[in-house]
Amino acid sequence: MLDFLLFGLTLLGVAALHRHALWIALGGLAAVSLLKAVQGFDFGTHLGHEWRLIANLAGLLVGFAILANHFERSHLPQWMTAVLPTGKLGALLLLGLVFVLSGVLDNIAAALVGATAARILFAGRVHIGYLAAIVAAANAGGAGSVIGDTTTTMIWLAGGSPLQVLPAYVGAAAALAFFGWSASSQQTALQPMVRADAGATHLDLAQLVPVVLMLIGAIAANVLLDFPALGVWGGLLLGALVRTPDWSVVPGAAKGALFLLSLVLTASMMPVDQLPAASWPTALGLGVTSSFFDNIPLTKLAIAQNGYDWGFLAYAVGYGGSMLWFGSSAGVAVGGVFPEAKNALAWLRHGWHVLVGYFVGYFVMLIVLGWHPVQLPSASGH
Repeated sequence: MLDFLLFGLTLLGVAALHRHALWIALGGLAAVSLLKAVQGFDFGTHLGHEWRLIANLAGLLVGFAILANHFERSHLPQWMTAVLPTGKLGALLLLGLVFVLSGVLDNIAAALVGATAARILFAGRVHIGYLAAIVAAANAGGAGSVIGDTTTTMIWLAGGSPLQVLPAYVGAAAALAFFGWSASSQQTALQPMVRADAGATHLDLAQLVPVVLMLIGAIAANVLLDFPALGVWGGLLLGALVRTPDWSVVPGAAKGALFLLSLVLTASMMPVDQLPAASWPTALGLGVTSSFFDNIPLTKLAIAQNGYDWGFLAYAVGYGGSMLWFGSSAGVAVGGVFPEAKNALAWLRHGWHVLVGYFVGYFVMLIVLGWHPVQLPSASGH
């Protein structure tokens, strides 16, 4: 139990002292590693299992930060202000765009594109509640797609059909409708969308070449190699022949990646070897747990346990991390663009609609679809 105490203190420290989040996360990792060394923990075997996840997260967080910079330098966000409707509807449509992009790309990329666009569309004044909604839209949008989130890809690789996670979109759409309108109201009250003259905006479409290549690379490498980071960096290097990346964004992105990886590694060493019986209340609880405990090991445990309705599980562990800024890689990435988002209390207070939206979406699924557990054929190998 000392393991969990140290991890809990780390998470509490991150939430309370967000300005020192990186050092607290690193300190927690060091403390847990020392305890595990005393207990005779096999670090070599453990890292042999976890290195792919760590390498992917690091590569995606840094790579997608460069992608977002290319997107911003294309001036496409400025052009969007001329075509999106004004007021709440425009803010809501931007969240909808993030939602759709996440289903075909990756939740980190979609969240960064949304945050970058919001910074331009709202003249740099973005409400924390709206930032939480961008993260929630990205996480919810990837929940029903086997290429939209690492957890859904894991279910797919364990023998699940893409159709088995698709029902997650019923809950995701209901959640988006709830938190999207609330967040759009917050944002419009703080700073309405700033109009631009589309004719006066010079689009640098060549900046979008690296963006497209990186996204295609991510999808291809995810499907073929289960290693999307390779595709992202391959696309980045090819795209550099057209437009040179702005490498100045790398240090900030690397800092955010180091923070998240510290929490992920610490969580992976927790002695969690069993879950309650597979049921809809268990899946609901896993979603809440994923807001402060990495959803990758939780999904691994659920797949090994088997017997879930995988649409419910995909929604829960995919969307659940949105409730706290450090609960998902998308939230950490957005925190790199907007440092003010790294405040757990402010995130909960102003992003209350994200938390409530989680339960709204889940129970809409339960009422509309019902709970239908399925055994995954390859789960015994996980």
